[in-house]
Amino acid sequence: MSTSERLIESTRELLWERGYVGTSPKAILERAGAGQGSMYHHFKGKPDLALTAIRRTAEEMRAGAAGVLDGPGTPYERIAGYLRREREVLRGCPVGRLTMDPDVIADDALRAPVDETLDWLRGRIARIVEEGRAQGEFAPSLVAEEIAAAVVATVQGGYVLARASGSPTAFDAAVRGLLALLAPHHDAPAR
Repeated sequence: MSTSERLIESTRELLWERGYVGTSPKAILERAGAGQGSMYHHFKGKPDLALTAIRRTAEEMRAGAAGVLDGPGTPYERIAGYLRREREVLRGCPVGRLTMDPDVIADDALRAPVDETLDWLRGRIARIVEEGRAQGEFAPSLVAEEIAAAVVATVQGGYVLARASGSPTAFDAAVRGLLALLAPHHDAPAR
């Protein structure tokens, strides 16, 4: 792995663990096993390196979600697959955690990949809900954008609850609850 790749990957891990403020250039260089000046040889500084790392993390998150959401199955099965996919629940979401970092939120450039990723995710899930409504799998009264927001909020909130309790149990319970609410209901035959 090249020095620039080691710097990017080290920054990604440190941002996930410590946030932007807690990710010092010294910590990045130590984690990457890179010498002083390496960061400035490959990047304009910490903000430039952090932006590259955040973009890569966001791209990876979108690709992982797309692999499930765009895969085979009914709309319900694809949403369930997304909710149940393997995650490092106790570490939290590497993108979602950045929303709690005041320096990321205050910087339009650093915040942009976070916003774009969450917007993309809500949009993709909303389209799947629309697909499910059109196929009769979901109730016609469901508002696709609201269901998409609820799915994303369940995942992000589930991470918070799991981290607070030190157990993935709360995350799993939130997923089961949402899936129970979304489960396809077919009208009983008229009598």
